[in-house]
Amino acid sequence: MSTSLFDLKGKVALVSGAAQGMGRAMALALSEAGAGLMLVDRNVDGATKTVTLIEAYNRRAVVAPCDVSDPDQIRSLFRRLDTEFGRIDFLGNVAGEGVIGSPEEISLADVERSWRNLVLGRFCMCQEAGRRMLAAGGGSIVNIGSLASTTALGRGHIGYSMAMGAVAQMTRELSTEWSGRGVRVNAILPAQVLNPSLEARIAADPALKSRYLSGIPMGRLGHPDDIKGLAVFLASDSASWITGALIPMDGGNLAMNSGGSVGPTSAKGAQ
Repeated sequence: MSTSLFDLKGKVALVSGAAQGMGRAMALALSEAGAGLMLVDRNVDGATKTVTLIEAYNRRAVVAPCDVSDPDQIRSLFRRLDTEFGRIDFLGNVAGEGVIGSPEEISLADVERSWRNLVLGRFCMCQEAGRRMLAAGGGSIVNIGSLASTTALGRGHIGYSMAMGAVAQMTRELSTEWSGRGVRVNAILPAQVLNPSLEARIAADPALKSRYLSGIPMGRLGHPDDIKGLAVFLASDSASWITGALIPMDGGNLAMNSGGSVGPTSAKGAQ
């Protein structure tokens, strides 16, 4: 099979949350495949470090500070994209955080904050990118969802899960509206991926790690680099007939029945 199917040379990608975690890993993979990058994050220092890593591939990358819960900042971001690059071929919607709180106690303000971060911001990014992609006749959008997009997590995730459920349906609707005009829209649904936030939660409650691993047949937590190949695939011509998909990235979590258990062979793989 020709590697040109995965070649992104001459393409432009915008990735939010590019300062760390899956956003950084996605940006690095896209640049390695040939794309130019606009790196979006509130954490300018972290995004600048990502630029330094991208320079090793001799690709162009610029940092663009933006709070993805603010539509005005997003619109300004895309005007800058027009000036800096003049096109967009791929959008990686990674940034956004939810607020944890039990259903009976969480404030409506925190529910709204989760919605603005994870739904309104993602939709505004899709809308701005989609307008440009439709005008150009093609493009690819990937929304980062969660296992909470389709299943319940409990443990105070009510605001987060409602928002992620909306991300899944937004992905399907946009795909249905736009795919016939050349713009593919998909979502990646990760399970627990090690990032600074999750590492802090596990440090505060070490029992969390074994709880998570009990539901992951592959016997390990996710790593940000796990998204690299999938991101390049969905951005490239090799995924030209893949749209509207909600793709788990979960080590087998969704495949396992709630009464199932990780076998001894899988357990040996736990780190």
